[in-house]
Amino acid sequence: MQQDIRVTRSLVERFASFCATVVRYLPFGLNTLVPPSFVGFALINGFTFGVDLLLLTLGHGVAGLPLPVAITAAYVCAFALSFVLNRVFNFRSHAPVGRQAVLYAIAVAVNYFAFILGAGAGLAALGVQYHLARIIAGALEAVFLYSVLRWIVFTDRSRA
Repeated sequence: MQQDIRVTRSLVERFASFCATVVRYLPFGLNTLVPPSFVGFALINGFTFGVDLLLLTLGHGVAGLPLPVAITAAYVCAFALSFVLNRVFNFRSHAPVGRQAVLYAIAVAVNYFAFILGAGAGLAALGVQYHLARIIAGALEAVFLYSVLRWIVFTDRSRA
């Protein structure tokens, strides 16, 4: 058990160090504007977005689920993974998980209805290919979700 904790801590520290290094090498003065947590968010959510698209393709393209069902199932799985990875690796939160999970669920619900179903399914209904519609919706949701995670969900209230 103690070995597992040390390995996880080492991975978390290496991830944080990598994100800080990326920020140091950003051009055009962006290194003074972009926080390492944004790089971490981009890496984690880029990965979980890939998981989302894979699950969407398997659900709709392979299993033949109706598109809204496949979108929802893929979305829920990917965002559960995103919550855990962002909490542990990116924001390194040690606050009680219950409050954060509730705030995250609210943010994900708003995001789902506004961007995923609203923009994603709406664009698909207008004739945009469903993968492209999901990518466009993903770009919109990224700005919203990073802001919510950084300033609401994973905020350390004791330092505020």
